[in-house]
Amino acid sequence: MTTTAQPDSNIVLYDTMQRRKVPFTPTTPGHVGMYLCGPTVYSDAHLGHAKKEVAFDVIRRAFMHFGYAVRYVANITDVGHLQDDSDDGEDKIAKRAALERLEPMEVADKYFWSFMDDMAALNVLRPSINPRATGHITEQIALIEELIERGHAYESGGSVYFDVRSWPEYGKLSGRRLDDQEEGTREAVRGDKRDARDFALWKRAEGGHIMRWPSPWGEGFPGWHIECSAMSLKYLGEGFDIHGGGLDLEFPHHEAEIAQAEAAGHAFARYWMHNNMLTIGGEKMSKSKGNFTTIEDVLKRHDPMVVRFLLVGSHYRSITEFSDAAFEAARNGYRRLTETLHEIERRLADAPDGSDAALEGKIEKHVQAFEAAMRDDFNTPKAVAALFGLSGDVNAALAAGKVGRATLTRARGAFRTLGGGVLGLFAGGSAEREDDSQVVDTLMELVLKARQNYRLNKQYAESDELRDTLTGVGVTVEDTKDGPRWRR
Repeated sequence: MTTTAQPDSNIVLYDTMQRRKVPFTPTTPGHVGMYLCGPTVYSDAHLGHAKKEVAFDVIRRAFMHFGYAVRYVANITDVGHLQDDSDDGEDKIAKRAALERLEPMEVADKYFWSFMDDMAALNVLRPSINPRATGHITEQIALIEELIERGHAYESGGSVYFDVRSWPEYGKLSGRRLDDQEEGTREAVRGDKRDARDFALWKRAEGGHIMRWPSPWGEGFPGWHIECSAMSLKYLGEGFDIHGGGLDLEFPHHEAEIAQAEAAGHAFARYWMHNNMLTIGGEKMSKSKGNFTTIEDVLKRHDPMVVRFLLVGSHYRSITEFSDAAFEAARNGYRRLTETLHEIERRLADAPDGSDAALEGKIEKHVQAFEAAMRDDFNTPKAVAALFGLSGDVNAALAAGKVGRATLTRARGAFRTLGGGVLGLFAGGSAEREDDSQVVDTLMELVLKARQNYRLNKQYAESDELRDTLTGVGVTVEDTKDGPRWRR
């Protein structure tokens, strides 16, 4: 997938912390360390999760295309994430376990593998490391102990809380100044908290709470935020490159991550990237709102690559609207690209030797436009536009006559490297399945010969019926000076 001998140094990205686009400079030359906040595995993933995962998958692929080695770490939250993202209430995993009458780890495994199946269908690359919160209790306890030792956390009644007043920089990512954040009244503050804004690092396990571990403060379980600080530092090291996640995690989750890590004396993420939300009728899609559609349900109705095409069609920092009209537009757009790729591969079978200098120049122009778009904060809409430009010029050349094998090979390589390798498209479809493509090509050759025989024998009704039948299933037959051609 890599096209450059040396990593590209001209990439700019939008850093949430600085609130502007900035040049990307890796901590270690030639390497990118990325951490993504993964799912809480207590139910089926919805299309909003798909937007986040596809967005950062494309960013990862783009870095690889531009010559970087990428370590991509995405956590799995399987303990500690309480209902309504608060420090009180039931653990989401435990609540689902009680509902389904399963062990908590059964719930976590069930929905973890469901999530992985969804991601595979959408052609999302597997993370380099997929750490689980339950597998890193030791690291989380060690980080909590560092915070207590430095005076930034306190134990109360078997629970441990981060003291937000001890860290004046709390709020710098989201722009929420500590003094402007609502303070709890004496009645609003929990009995074991000093300040309503303090957040849990470790929670005491009440009687009957299944998920519990021994700790210096008694049996309990980690808070939601501490896992990401501990695991990102463990696998990516001090001052790693990029931390990503949904915009809804900016506060309090990512804010808490920064405070925990830096207050404990660790250099944390150098760039912060957030994807925007997916909406239905203008409202954010989420489980809490009850307006979500699971990825599994969506994939029953739509080709996974059409879903992915819809998601890459909007910029990762833009809102993506979910609607039947949006899917129809994505289906038509994706079909245009796959038809071109299919036609290129079909023509390659009998293409003459040689090349077309004019078309080669146009291909290079579109490749450069695509790469320029991806260097500019991973602008996928402009990158997709470059693919459509490439498709249009290639189709025009093919309609004008035969194109040399070298140029067709170059065009196919551009489609597969950019559309396939970077945007992650053309997976699982007819253009990607070579065996199926060969079968279809052979059958269509027989069909066209049969139609030609009808015409030679002046059986025009039969010829027209055959053509109309093909049209009904999305296949167009064109009569050219070089003989009949077909396309989807």
